[in-house]
Amino acid sequence: MTKHADIHRKCRLSALIDESSHTKGGKNKNQVSNSIKHTLSNTLRTVMFRESVKKRIPVFQLSMLAVTSLVAASIAEAKAAEANTAKANMFKEDRSESQVTTTDISDVIVVTGTRQAENLLTLTGNLARINRQDIQTVSSVYPSDLLNRASGVYVQANNGMESLPSLRSPVLTGPGAGGAFLILEDGIATRAAGFANNNGLSELNLAQAQEVDIVRGPASAIYGSNAVHGVVNVINQAVRDGGDVSLLLGPNEHYQVQGTLGNDFGAHGLSINTQLIDNGGYQDDSDFTSAKVGLRHEYRDDLNAITTSVAGFVLDQNTAGFIASGDNGEGCFESTYADDRLFKDTQAMEKNCEDDAYRKWSSMRVASKWQRTLSDDRYFVLTPYVRTNDMEFRQHYLPSEAIEENSHSSFGLTSSYHWQFDPRLALVMGADAEWTSGELTETQQKASTFSFGKARQQGVHYDYEVDVLTLAPYVQADWQYSHALRMSASVRFDSTHYDYKNRLADGTTQADGSPCVNGNNEPVACLYQRPADSKDDFDNVSSKIGFNYLMNESVALFADWSQGFRAPQTTDLYRIQNQQVAGQIESEEIRSQEVGVRGLALDMNFELVAFYMTKDHFFFRDDDGLNVTDAETSHKGVEVGLDYPILSNVSIAVNYTYAIHQYESEHANSGVLKGNDIDTAPRQLGNVRLAWQPTEDSSLELEWAHVGSYYLDPSNEHEYQGHNLLQLRGQFSLTDKVRLLARLENVLDERYASRADYAFGSYRYFGGQPRAIHLGIEARF
Repeated sequence: MTKHADIHRKCRLSALIDESSHTKGGKNKNQVSNSIKHTLSNTLRTVMFRESVKKRIPVFQLSMLAVTSLVAASIAEAKAAEANTAKANMFKEDRSESQVTTTDISDVIVVTGTRQAENLLTLTGNLARINRQDIQTVSSVYPSDLLNRASGVYVQANNGMESLPSLRSPVLTGPGAGGAFLILEDGIATRAAGFANNNGLSELNLAQAQEVDIVRGPASAIYGSNAVHGVVNVINQAVRDGGDVSLLLGPNEHYQVQGTLGNDFGAHGLSINTQLIDNGGYQDDSDFTSAKVGLRHEYRDDLNAITTSVAGFVLDQNTAGFIASGDNGEGCFESTYADDRLFKDTQAMEKNCEDDAYRKWSSMRVASKWQRTLSDDRYFVLTPYVRTNDMEFRQHYLPSEAIEENSHSSFGLTSSYHWQFDPRLALVMGADAEWTSGELTETQQKASTFSFGKARQQGVHYDYEVDVLTLAPYVQADWQYSHALRMSASVRFDSTHYDYKNRLADGTTQADGSPCVNGNNEPVACLYQRPADSKDDFDNVSSKIGFNYLMNESVALFADWSQGFRAPQTTDLYRIQNQQVAGQIESEEIRSQEVGVRGLALDMNFELVAFYMTKDHFFFRDDDGLNVTDAETSHKGVEVGLDYPILSNVSIAVNYTYAIHQYESEHANSGVLKGNDIDTAPRQLGNVRLAWQPTEDSSLELEWAHVGSYYLDPSNEHEYQGHNLLQLRGQFSLTDKVRLLARLENVLDERYASRADYAFGSYRYFGGQPRAIHLGIEARF
């Protein structure tokens, strides 16, 4: 075995043990009780699922092959493994090496994107890491505060805790948009694959995380459905003795209190972390309260590492809607600014023309990761998990302003068997399985309307339930061909089955079966179509091949070819419109090629990546609110990341993205021409941070954030000019246990739009907040 290959093997084994020490948790008593009742009710419906499971017995057998082999291997090798304590001791020694304390890229160990520990320098694909130091510096309130520091990432802040992400993509909205990105917590998806939500980042406790890993581009060969444009994996802190508590105060009566308490008892460890945010809102009547709680238990002996976590989230939000140019002079606000410059009117941006909008949201996740050493070259990982999610909100961004209520509960298992087959060859095989039961209702309280040929009826639009079964075997191999050249390959098969039941009249009628009417009181089809009961299957194969070539001990070239997909979201399939044909939606698929170079040269960490991706069966909503279900798109660009210490106490970090996201198909009815830019896809994104540590007890960071211009509609007829912002952050340690925090946002008081859009004949904006200061204090004990 070469020294290089041995280092890789140790990194994989040691950092997987370390990664088992990261996750989150909690919920109040009533919510837990309701979730349990809901889950028990859903389990009764498994009887109805038996027929569909029988159809998928061959896939089930293939999926369970890896799981049963783990148990068999455990029994066969347990005696030998118990005698082999030398391996466990090596784990303990290597674990300290994976706790990175330097920014040197050659020292960073990652697990995200491969399911096995890898040295970032020799990874065969891209990965951006936001470390604990950055997390503490930012003291984030919203996901955009932290994630926009990474190349290829742009998170738009809407109102309250709502946001829309993009990873190597446009900012996607409408049906299925949330399914373009996979959001993980310690490697486990926070929502079921068919039930993604555009605001999914909000339920993660980013401010108390240990690290955030971001993979740009498809990763379905590793994680399955939804890993189309990228993956965000939030890695929680391991148990440690002691704790901390902090208070952050800001504009609009913002209060943020959070704390952590832990105790390491030797073989066992226990910790709890909590966060409470109360904010009065920038716009009128847009206050919100958010609570997050995490519980974590760790157990470790010579052969086993078990981490059990519980994560809970509650949001109670009065939501403010867009400020639309069409509302100017209609009673909500009056402005003399041109429609395409309305965002510069700060008084208008503070209004709330949808003061009855709201969002109530709660979720809970429980996971227990068990990692067991079988021998010097084999170990397995099993992670059973349970999740529940309940949400109710008003669709203030649509003309109907309907109220949506959705929920889903899941039981799942991820498994992996790791085998160092040869000094140069490592194999990982396993299977993931998940069963989910969900439901959705949509109800319009406004009076029925007929406009632009669309009949939107008062009353219930949709009311359905759906069960989903997903089975996915996979295998991946890592081959150290030579000291310099490393290759990896992965293949995964996902089988997804939906069992859907409509609880209203089928078709395009009102809920009771009567037709809608037009302006002349003549019967017409309603806009909202409810498909008849159905069972739908989607089978997808995804693969990835990657290469890494070490040019020297600190610089590497890498390239990969990968596929990604997302099975249709349940809303794609069963909340359709009258111009659609039920059952004609296919899985969205993407193909990606990337080539890059990363490393350390002249004391500078760097990564430069070029990519090209094409996507089929893209599902989007046009500016008239109609669903388009079979578009083709292309995505190409370059991403740059640099981190350079100018002096011993001064450093600069640069993240820049230039990307072109375009339609490759024409949809004349929606104004889409081949070659049009996809809306909300700025070609340029930049983030530059200058950090200065004047003394050992203090630090300052000046951040410049650039968002380039972008089109607001698929027809490319309306445009937002982009903006530049400056942020200033500072820290000062009063003692070794107490530090003061300060953050000045929008230093130059720029008038900008945090989100711009054009739909239903109006420019629509969420105004960016003016200059504001946050002050905080943190104590450790």
